[in-house]
Amino acid sequence: MKFYRVKTAEETWSYISEQIKPISRTTNLPIDEALHRTLSNDIVAKEAVPSFSRSTVDGYAVRAKDTYGASEMMPGFLSVTGEVKMGEEATISLSAGEAIYVPTGAMIPEGSDAVVMIEYCEQTGDMLQVMRSAAPRENIIFRGEDVEDGEVLLQKGHKLRTQELGALASLGVREVPVYETPKIGYLSSGDEIVPYDQVTLNAGEIRDVNGLTIPQLAKQAGFDCIYGGVAPDDFSHYYEKAKQLLDHVDILLLSGGSSVGEKDFTTRVIESLGDGEASIDIHGISVKPGKPTIFGRADEKTIVGLPGHPASAMVIYQMFVQPLLRRLSGQRVEPIRPSKVAKVSENIPSTPGRTDYIRVQLVEDEGELFAKPILGKSGLMKTLVKSDGLLEIDSKKEGVLKGDQVQVTLF
Repeated sequence: MKFYRVKTAEETWSYISEQIKPISRTTNLPIDEALHRTLSNDIVAKEAVPSFSRSTVDGYAVRAKDTYGASEMMPGFLSVTGEVKMGEEATISLSAGEAIYVPTGAMIPEGSDAVVMIEYCEQTGDMLQVMRSAAPRENIIFRGEDVEDGEVLLQKGHKLRTQELGALASLGVREVPVYETPKIGYLSSGDEIVPYDQVTLNAGEIRDVNGLTIPQLAKQAGFDCIYGGVAPDDFSHYYEKAKQLLDHVDILLLSGGSSVGEKDFTTRVIESLGDGEASIDIHGISVKPGKPTIFGRADEKTIVGLPGHPASAMVIYQMFVQPLLRRLSGQRVEPIRPSKVAKVSENIPSTPGRTDYIRVQLVEDEGELFAKPILGKSGLMKTLVKSDGLLEIDSKKEGVLKGDQVQVTLF
């Protein structure tokens, strides 16, 4: 097989980062509807959080230096001059030798720089015995310590998690500007491919596994995917189906026909789409599995030709299409991926110049975690069913040795 414009894995990631631009459509959403969406602008705090200095414990507001040397054997003595109630402004101030009672969350009175926990105090009338010294700033969250007024709290391109929504709520932010979610179109191809829910197969027919797994992977990541069905190995029919789908989506995924056989039409279809501006940017990635992968452009939209073998298609989706979708939605290309460190259970050879993604099963033995390779051909789904993740062998290596520590990217 001969491929054109073959790129390494690193070159493909650079292409995604540098050539793929976020979609331009944005919208404002209430924060309770913005989970997992991506910010299209920076969020700048318009107030400090907290807006006042407050106690983190039940205790007594003091001047730290008034408690130096205090212990159970030699307690310090302070005069209690009042208390601050929850939800009320501290209208009294603290002077030398004084203490003011503050519950958790109450405002710190002026003049205080520490709070002694109630467990280390004993009050008799207006007299307070302090049996432990306090350091400056102890048990106090000061005004603006969490977020300062005017601070950039979240940057454009940040994917909103629950904790970010909580931070926004603390600032009184009701709506946030986000990118719209990219719309994905998916189309399988091949005379032998039939719908995955077809009960009985005729000789030579194969159920459309990719037609289920790829849209489900997209859905799992929070993207909408339109399933375009199956195109036969006929250029005209394939082209028409792809063109109709491309008109309604931001990115088109095509499965099958990405190699260089007589009936592999994906390259021709991509080059024929759009208004004469279509291009093939990557034709083959130096990886295993999944070398016959295509990245192209038409009508300023990205088109990806996935391998037809289900296991290969899923690996390519995880390692390259998912970062591409994150880029389209405005996110950074390389977020932290869930992974685990494990020892390789046996020698695994590899070919220099090619990045290998080895499906592995994580097995615990005598308190240690081992990555056991699940070997098999790229068309076998069972290899993925048995696997917990992927072990990446860099293109510069000739393999990994038994006992080597490796990073396993989890599915």
